[in-house]
Amino acid sequence: MPEPIVGRLVVVGIGLIGGSLALSLKAAAACREVIGVARRRQTCEQAIELGIVDRAEVSLESVLPELGEGDVIFVAVPTLAVQGVFEVLRDRLPAGVTVTDGASVKGSVVEAAGRVWGRLPEFLVPGHPIAGSEQSGVTAARDDLYIAHRVILTPLAETAASHFQRVERMWQAAGAEVLTMPVREHDEVLAATSHLPHVIAYGLVDTLAHDAENENIFRYAAGGFRDFTRIASSDPTMWRDIMLANRDAILAAIDLYSANLSELRGAIATGDSDRLMGIFTRAKAARDHFTKMLAKKAYTENMQEQEVTFIARPGGAVSGSLRVPGDKSMSHRSIMLGSLAEGVTEVEGFLEGEDALATLQAFRDMGVVIEGPDNGRVVIHGVGLHGLQAPPGPLYLGNSGTSMRLLAGLLAGQSFDVTLTGDESLSKRPMNRVADPLREMGAEIGTGPEGRPPLKITGGRQLHGIDYRLPMASAQVKSCVLLAGLYAEGETSTTEPAPTRDHTERMLTGFGYEVQRDGPRASLRGGGRLRGGRIDVPADISSATFFMVAAAIAPGSEVLLEHVGINPTRDGVINILRAMGADIELLNRREVGGEPVADIRVRHAPLAGIRIPEAQVPLAIDEFPALFVAAACAAGKTVLTGAEELRVKESDRIQAMADGLEILGVRAEPTPDGIVIEGAGEGAVFDGGTVDSLGDHRIAMAFAVASLRARDTIRIQNCANVATSFPDFVRLAQRAGMNLAQE
Repeated sequence: MPEPIVGRLVVVGIGLIGGSLALSLKAAAACREVIGVARRRQTCEQAIELGIVDRAEVSLESVLPELGEGDVIFVAVPTLAVQGVFEVLRDRLPAGVTVTDGASVKGSVVEAAGRVWGRLPEFLVPGHPIAGSEQSGVTAARDDLYIAHRVILTPLAETAASHFQRVERMWQAAGAEVLTMPVREHDEVLAATSHLPHVIAYGLVDTLAHDAENENIFRYAAGGFRDFTRIASSDPTMWRDIMLANRDAILAAIDLYSANLSELRGAIATGDSDRLMGIFTRAKAARDHFTKMLAKKAYTENMQEQEVTFIARPGGAVSGSLRVPGDKSMSHRSIMLGSLAEGVTEVEGFLEGEDALATLQAFRDMGVVIEGPDNGRVVIHGVGLHGLQAPPGPLYLGNSGTSMRLLAGLLAGQSFDVTLTGDESLSKRPMNRVADPLREMGAEIGTGPEGRPPLKITGGRQLHGIDYRLPMASAQVKSCVLLAGLYAEGETSTTEPAPTRDHTERMLTGFGYEVQRDGPRASLRGGGRLRGGRIDVPADISSATFFMVAAAIAPGSEVLLEHVGINPTRDGVINILRAMGADIELLNRREVGGEPVADIRVRHAPLAGIRIPEAQVPLAIDEFPALFVAAACAAGKTVLTGAEELRVKESDRIQAMADGLEILGVRAEPTPDGIVIEGAGEGAVFDGGTVDSLGDHRIAMAFAVASLRARDTIRIQNCANVATSFPDFVRLAQRAGMNLAQE
């Protein structure tokens, strides 16, 4: 039997917090003995009767002599009582004993330790379990309180690693997720997210309790009042101590709340509908994304991305009429230009994936009122080209390179400073490709090492137009420069070495901004205006590609993909698949909002390997992961060149696909700018196996499609980011006939 994590656990204060830790560790067999310490003999007896502790004492001094190496003292008393416990421990604590606590304010605990010991002791590991209840006392303790809850540890520079590790393992044994944070940051965050809500709840209930009609107020209060004010039933002594111990941070939070409440009152008093909608929509979005906001602000380095694995079982065919999500590129641009337009812009077909939502949230953070999204409908109350406001902090853009690169252009000409950040994947992607031309225009932009994010943009710089020749074919770089040109003196132009998607130019024209286009050159002059209007976002051809390839490779398949954008700068996947022998028809061609649209019918047909024309590469740059699967199912060799851009996407897509194909038994040789794939023709092509998508949504979906021609199950790891572009992929794939599940 393994050694327990803790020898003796001494719980000082056998209430909800201390008692629940005792029960949790006893249930997990993570300690040899639990000793409770409480001021009242009755509490000690209750704790023993309830099985919370093995024995209990009213004197901590009497317990200390029997403690030694590997034992832990957990101080679970009100915040201002912690110093008294420390004074008992001074000069009596045996060597090797770890001391930790559960107080809600860490600054006061650290100060108390300094006063008592005259230094910060190596055995002290300040901590705070983010779990609780309005119930208190020994009878409220339960063994599951900490399961799937967070515990924040705030180790000091003086804290010994062995003591920290013991406390960390102890909380993990209780079922908690353990995070670390600096003391000051902890107290500021908790002041805003925990202490301020208690101030408001206590204050609201006390206010209404003084109302002459309070009996009817409480009798007829709705569930929202009950839910919000529940925390006013918490222990008053504990919360009095917290307010006094964390006074400065709580006062700062109250002042900020008071200012915002005054703004809300003013909007109500003046009947300012737009202001009210802005406050309410920002609040709703913040609440809906609460966990993500905490992950990037409070617990930046410690949150682990949700792990999602696709289980793709072999065989089958796809069929039916399908509508894939709206075009991601156009969804991004509709939010950006709608926000900078004058008047209201109504968007239908908006992609509610994480990338586009990151763009939407960024503009909310800069003061734009945005209603929705609601089933793909978004209403944007534009502020004009010069109406954006400084955001309250860095703009977090998740995994979206499009958001970061295009926003860099739009924000280079603003009057305020702003920092653009992203997740671990985005933080590895090159940004000098947009920063360099913006600097030529007069922008001041700082980057991380090797030109990686974060991007730090200094406001108040006057931009001037440039004639920029792109060194690579990139719609993001082209769009960035043109969007910066909206704020530049004179003419800004871009010339691209090969055609790339032109959604920015088309949408600018749709918003009434004049853009001149002459072959590979696009230009505009600064100082114009954008006018709001209606946008109907067609289905994304990149998302449709997975079902196009699925139907092309799986015998017996036929799908109709409805309302797909077939912009000529993005139709390379259609051209390449047709060149390989795919049976593809474009039906019901039409134009919607300046964008060509069609229904795409694809039937299974034998495919042949080809040398992919380099002219088609920029027109299909995002579709190659799926096209590599088609190439593996084609008869003969498929050769791709001129695609070095694929190495700096969400992953190195050339290497990631080559590695995955080799695991599944397909010969794939990566080259510096492409790949050579030996296709197997008809029949089963892929072996079963486990492949890693490296968090790249397109890699994950491509290997899911491969299962249609597999001999055995394919497990695809790290698929959470499929939500960035195709949040409903698994359900739609199942409906079409694929045997796909996720875990």
